[in-house]
Amino acid sequence: MNPYSSRLSGFYKHSLAERIAILADLTDLDSDSINALSGAAGLTTAQADHMIENVIGVHSLPLGIAANFQINGRDVLIPMALEEPSVVASASFMAKLARNSGGFVCSSTEPEMIGQLQILDVPDPAAAIAALHANTNALLQSVDHLHPSIKKRGGGARALEVREITDSPIGPFLVAHLIYDTRDAMGANAVNTAVEYLAPEIERLTGGRVHLRILSNLTDRRMSKARAVWPTSALAFGEFTGEDVRDGIIEAWAFAAADPYRAATHNKGIMNGIDPVVIATGNDWRAAEAGAHAYAARDGRYTSMSTWSKDAAGNLVGELELPMALGIVGGATKVHPVAQAALKLMQVQTANELAEIVVAVGLAQNLAALRALATEGIQRGHMTLHARQVAVAAGATGAQIEKIAAQLAAEKNVRVARAQELLASFN
Repeated sequence: MNPYSSRLSGFYKHSLAERIAILADLTDLDSDSINALSGAAGLTTAQADHMIENVIGVHSLPLGIAANFQINGRDVLIPMALEEPSVVASASFMAKLARNSGGFVCSSTEPEMIGQLQILDVPDPAAAIAALHANTNALLQSVDHLHPSIKKRGGGARALEVREITDSPIGPFLVAHLIYDTRDAMGANAVNTAVEYLAPEIERLTGGRVHLRILSNLTDRRMSKARAVWPTSALAFGEFTGEDVRDGIIEAWAFAAADPYRAATHNKGIMNGIDPVVIATGNDWRAAEAGAHAYAARDGRYTSMSTWSKDAAGNLVGELELPMALGIVGGATKVHPVAQAALKLMQVQTANELAEIVVAVGLAQNLAALRALATEGIQRGHMTLHARQVAVAAGATGAQIEKIAAQLAAEKNVRVARAQELLASFN
């Protein structure tokens, strides 16, 4: 592993070819990885044909590099795949502001997944629960042979938890949770295989009928947390003092903490940072979304995923803790060339480390959105970058794109019709 600095000063000013050359010089990635990241090579239709059904081609997203991130004392360049402008730049800027106070401090719990078994038609729920508890060790040992590679790496079945659901549209039933440590795999296939294997023996022990046997995407046994401190002095800009920005951010967060309508948009901003890294590494972004939003409603009311406050010195403190079931082995991470290159670029050694990087980006992006909302408004920076897309949609090419985009932003009139008028006047 070759350490590098994530500080890429003026990276955005370089041409695409120059950025790729800088990345190649900075890292120890081989030519295949660089080609995959740059778009010179990537997922082929032949590879895609083995990933999903009825393949007719492949679909591309822009792949950017989030710079400036320091996570647990290590600099990380972070690939992000998404179509929305301003996200990569704003996350990178918030990471830059956090560097002087140590960057992001992250941690994770063990990578334990939950497999659920729905047990219906149980004649004696109390006796069934007692039987499952009495036979827990035998049940756990019975599934450990199913995935020897996970067992070899220290994973495997950890616990069996049973609860009774007394109020449902079909009446009462039991739910058994298999807690399974999947190590560096996301683990969906391993967990699903294990609960399906357990079903006949659980039916015998309970006298009931096992219906659904499936993992849960509310992976609240597999948590990752990011925390960072932003000095008040680093938050000041233009006419806004650092204290004004800090207090405005906390006030904006309080809105999301109290109101689900605001929380939905607030949390979407967090996922703006999370999803692109999950996608770039070939992981299941739908599972990440499902787990994060479910966790945000864990107390029966949908609320903010993040927490913002000030410390004794008056600095801004941000924290984000979410279920984050990601893998660095198996699945698309081993099939998709860009996913493989992305993992190599970040030099992650474990799935937990990847999850920590992901929540750090989510926290940075959340701050970027809150800072904009609490000061000059979200549209100013976003629309400036969106103007480039509008210029291209109007037919601009080459140097015309930046020239028209700058004019659109200056006029605060970012529309295709206006871009077409400007293009006609330049020709």
